Amino acid sequence: MVTPAVEREAVAHLKTVHEMSERRACRVIGCVRMTIRYRSRRVDDVALRERLRALAKERRRFGYRRLHVFLRREGFVVNHKRLFRIYREERLMVRKRGGRKRALGTRAPMPVPLKPNDRWSLDFVSNQLASGRRFRILAIFDD
Repeated sequence: MVTPAVEREAVAHLKTVHEMSERRACRVIGCVRMTIRYRSRRVDDVALRERLRALAKERRRFGYRRLHVFLRREGFVVNHKRLFRIYREERLMVRKRGGRKRALGTRAPMPVPLKPNDRWSLDFVSNQLASGRRFRILAIFDD
């Protein structure tokens, strides 16, 4: 999947280097002409970005949802999706904490016991008598 910005660059390249029309360049690339002609009307809210950056710096472990609550309390009227987009663009993402450490590499095979008292194994065994009474036994074996 190619982003619209890359498609615009490709069409511009075909138009300048190969002197193609916009219509033909779009047909060659396989994109819609409206994608090429689109101009964003989005206004860049500098005050919102600055305040979001300041809040994220002050409260490092808060994500965009908690920061959205703070911004609403301060009087900023902003959609949560727009706030998330700005949050990502400013690279304020909270790092995920490290997961459980797993064993690396292959495990060494268990050595075969060669003499008595070399290796012992133990396990709990449970069963039930005909009367319904349960019992448990610790079984210990010399391998």
